[in-house]
Amino acid sequence: MAFTRQLRRRIALVAIATGAGLPWAAQAQSSTVNGTVALSSQLVDRGLAITQDTAVLQGAVSIALPSGWSFGASASAELRDVSPPAEAFVQASRYWRIAPDWQFQAGLVYYDYPGRGGGAFNRTEGSVNWIYRDVLTLGVSAIYPTGSSSNRLRGAADVAFHWPLPWNLSFSAGAGYAQTQVPYYRSYANGQGGSYGYHGGDRVNSYGYGHLGLIWGHGPWHVELDRMIVDHAMRAENLAASPWVATISFDF
Repeated sequence: MAFTRQLRRRIALVAIATGAGLPWAAQAQSSTVNGTVALSSQLVDRGLAITQDTAVLQGAVSIALPSGWSFGASASAELRDVSPPAEAFVQASRYWRIAPDWQFQAGLVYYDYPGRGGGAFNRTEGSVNWIYRDVLTLGVSAIYPTGSSSNRLRGAADVAFHWPLPWNLSFSAGAGYAQTQVPYYRSYANGQGGSYGYHGGDRVNSYGYGHLGLIWGHGPWHVELDRMIVDHAMRAENLAASPWVATISFDF
């Protein structure tokens, strides 16, 4: 639950505060457009490595409406090889306030991974989330693979926690369990340094994942360091993210 999902969560929190009218934020009277650019040491989604351990540039933009609707899009690319992109997604969400400190969110996201595993990671994902201020998020998702030989519906459950600390720091933690399609892959030499290749079909794995992180924020700038935790079986098959993932981002 690192780089990709953190960016999605940031888009979601901005949408809630500006579009759905949280009690600790002024109600937006018009549409609000926000953006983020970030540089990370790896692209990670639900504990799995989408790219090698290499610099990844990601940008996202979202628009939040006073009605509670929000729409967003993001694209990511390895700096050393920006074509094709490593990942792109578009999302639509709707938020409702169900209690003074609680929000309910329902959303739909389409993920596309050009050139990665022949589209084996591509999917459409629907989710519902219960959000307590900017502290706790509980969510469940239904995942429909669109680039796999098997289109069986998968599921996932996630929890995320965020707590402010002194000196512009905050603590973050997340955990989840997913049944999702994972292609086998391996790294191999291509005569020009390391490469990232896929081979040999796909399968369905159920696995657990999580992270512990420390975030420093000042104005629009954020720096985050995460310790990734993934089932041993995923790491043994070289599917898991690197043990440490760092990200620096700028919001505008």
